[in-house]
Amino acid sequence: MAREGAGLFVPFRVLGRFSGHVPHILRYHGRHREFYVATAVGRSVHTYNVKKLGIVAVSNALAQDITCLAADRMLIFASYDNILHAFARNKEVVHTYEGHKAKIHLLQPFGDHVISVDVDNVLIVWNIESEEEYLQVDFDKATFAVSALLHPSTYLNKILLGSEQGSLQLWNIRSNKLLYSFPGWGFAVTTLAQAPAVDVVAVGLVSGHIIVHNIKFDETLMKFQQDWGPITAISFRTDGHPIMAAGSPVGHIALWDLEEKKLMCQMQDAHSTAVAGMSFVPGEPLLITNGADNALRVWIFDGPGGAGRVLRSRMGHSAPPTKIRYHGQNGEQILSAGQDGTLQSFSTVHEKFNKSLGRGSINKKKSKKKGLKLDTMALPPITAFASEVAHQSDWDGIIACHQGYITCTTWNYQKTSMGAHKLRPEEFSKHKPIDIYATAVDITSCGNFAVIGMSTGQVDVYNMQSGIHRGCYGKEKAHEGAIRGVAVDGLNQLVITAGSEGLIKFWKFKTKVLIYSTELSSSPSAILLHRDSGILGIAFDDFSISVLDIETRKTVRTFSGHHGRINDMTFSPDGRWLITSSMDCTIKTWDLPSGCLIDCFLVDSAAVSLTMSPTGDFLASAHVDDLGIHLWSNRSLYSLVSLRPLPTDYEPSLVTRPSTCPEQDVDVSGDEEPCDEMVEYVSPEQLGEQLVTLSSLPESRWKNLLSLDVIKKKNKPREPPKVPKAAPFFIPTVPGLIPRYIPPEEENNEQSKVVNLGVLAQKSDFCIHLEEALSTNEYKAPLDLLKRLGPSNIEIELRGLAPEGGGSMEVMMSFLRMIGMMLNKKYNFELAQAYLALFLKLHLKILSSEPKLLEELSKLSMQLEETWIHLQTLFNQSLCVLTYMKSALL
Repeated sequence: MAREGAGLFVPFRVLGRFSGHVPHILRYHGRHREFYVATAVGRSVHTYNVKKLGIVAVSNALAQDITCLAADRMLIFASYDNILHAFARNKEVVHTYEGHKAKIHLLQPFGDHVISVDVDNVLIVWNIESEEEYLQVDFDKATFAVSALLHPSTYLNKILLGSEQGSLQLWNIRSNKLLYSFPGWGFAVTTLAQAPAVDVVAVGLVSGHIIVHNIKFDETLMKFQQDWGPITAISFRTDGHPIMAAGSPVGHIALWDLEEKKLMCQMQDAHSTAVAGMSFVPGEPLLITNGADNALRVWIFDGPGGAGRVLRSRMGHSAPPTKIRYHGQNGEQILSAGQDGTLQSFSTVHEKFNKSLGRGSINKKKSKKKGLKLDTMALPPITAFASEVAHQSDWDGIIACHQGYITCTTWNYQKTSMGAHKLRPEEFSKHKPIDIYATAVDITSCGNFAVIGMSTGQVDVYNMQSGIHRGCYGKEKAHEGAIRGVAVDGLNQLVITAGSEGLIKFWKFKTKVLIYSTELSSSPSAILLHRDSGILGIAFDDFSISVLDIETRKTVRTFSGHHGRINDMTFSPDGRWLITSSMDCTIKTWDLPSGCLIDCFLVDSAAVSLTMSPTGDFLASAHVDDLGIHLWSNRSLYSLVSLRPLPTDYEPSLVTRPSTCPEQDVDVSGDEEPCDEMVEYVSPEQLGEQLVTLSSLPESRWKNLLSLDVIKKKNKPREPPKVPKAAPFFIPTVPGLIPRYIPPEEENNEQSKVVNLGVLAQKSDFCIHLEEALSTNEYKAPLDLLKRLGPSNIEIELRGLAPEGGGSMEVMMSFLRMIGMMLNKKYNFELAQAYLALFLKLHLKILSSEPKLLEELSKLSMQLEETWIHLQTLFNQSLCVLTYMKSALL
């Protein structure tokens, strides 16, 4: 996030990341009386409550991705490479343990200690509080390579180690002695699990065997075998049912009945990848599983047959997303299509609103029977889709095309499933061609029609409600080359198509007549239409971008600067910015009105898809080989951001992608010195000497100066104010429009009943400033003082200018000269009029009897008349033009 002069977009957080290949851990919180499950997601640890599977905490990010996870009653231990960290309160790192020379792959909390084993076969026992090594044991990799670690229940100071050679060893950690060696079963040990019975341990082998062994008597109690490969995880039910669950690398779970010593049932395709972690909730019929397919599931065993059903789940894409688009106008849902063939909806508000619309299938019923692994009916991944909310409650509102597949599918957002129709040209209804496929789709803003472009250059229209073909554009086909993009305008008047041969064509939507065609400078790779403004963005194969106005059908902007294939484009909601991502790992923001690049930053992995929120608050991006959707917050909505053009030799800085934890708001202005381009523009008091400028004061300060006596008469209270019985404590303030407390030295503690006549004889600050201005001819200070006063105070000050009010003829002369200065400089024009009007109303008798003051007034009268005639001429000209425009027949 460190960036010179923070850019337009800053990292916020990641959506759709829930689990990885690291087994989860289950913890019980004694005070909350609740179970929590923690999973490693990239460089952070997510903590969920089992009750609702709601996220309760996200830890601070470590330097690298977490590879091993364990927990005791108070702390969560996480390791990456050869460093071990301990998290407190699911959040901050409180301990760091460094001493391993190789990657840590096994962890086991052990009372006041924690045991870690690295891939070089070095076992270290750490003191948790002091972070010191208590014991280090080196094993010979050739004879005993440690592959599993367990602390048997009730075995004080003892640990059980499993090896790749198949043998097991029981060690006393306190005395550093090998107590017993188990010969094993000839296959590598993959996992160890404590059974509910004391002295009994389940051993999972790489051959698929599960051995339930009594380690006290070295006696095998029972033996099971799975045909799905090595055992990845084992867990025992503790709610009264003698059931053992075992995971496999293909995602299946086997449930074994320990009383009858037989397989009770299978849970096929619990995960699409290996079952990484599995644990029964103590005393409850709940099984928690996680896998590298980015899924965390809670299964409940409440039905006949003993098989579990999914009670709650949190799942994202198991393969990287390829296309993301905001759904609807509220900016709260992002639709995402991934390489795993699924279409999912992620909420930017809360994970509980996430939806999975499932995987595309040729025949859903047959697919369900065959299962996930053997499904030959599954459709290829979605390459492009378009959605509309207008009629989504009535019929399908999403249209999608699949990789190398001619049929386009409809999807229903409300029902969260694939829709009723499969759209393909009529001539291919009976057979499926190999080399013809759909390349681009769009849906009309009313949600009634879908426009589909094919690799042959054909463009078809279908009705979304019935799935009926409603015609095609062109006699045989719309373009000679493959369709690279289709777009429909907001009023269903125009269809715009782009072909690989380098042509953009405009068609009448209803009559399907070609009305305009233009040749492009290069072959287009994609087009994007901003419907509200009628602006079309075109990305080319030569890495340049053009912006075309669909009303005038002219190219209005051309941008170049990317050094790789342009992956995606998105417009800001107001159509001012075009944001593009490229294989050169940059994300650039182009300002359309100025035609300049205003923001550019580098990411460590190229963004394959971009979408901007309809509300303008977030930019979402999907990246190469990343399962998450990254949100970037738009800083221009909440802070001062420079939108000046970037220089041609600008070198973008690398910005760290958002993590799972929302970034804390940082006061950028406090940390950085404001550069020249970031200084906020302050408007001058007067733009030009020839312009008549008004003050920025509210009307209440000057408009009612002549009517103060009427206002006071109206506002006169009918009865005197009553003193409250117990008056609250008030801090003394100075009277005025801006509240200001009296400093302690100004307070007069001794209240005297003798009136100080010297105070009454004092002149006001305004009078003093006017007297000084007679000699200096600087009237800014008295004017500023007057502008700060309210109407009543202004009247008091102007009354005090007369000799009977404590003033003098010289002060009155100075006031008239101040008004003359305001009229000369032509600023605060309305204040000059209001102050002069009140002055004339109060002192008309004195002014008429003093020749000097009359002479000054005649000068002011000429100035006023000259300025007003100039203004009236301008007003008359404007009114004349306006009247002509209203009445003339143009």
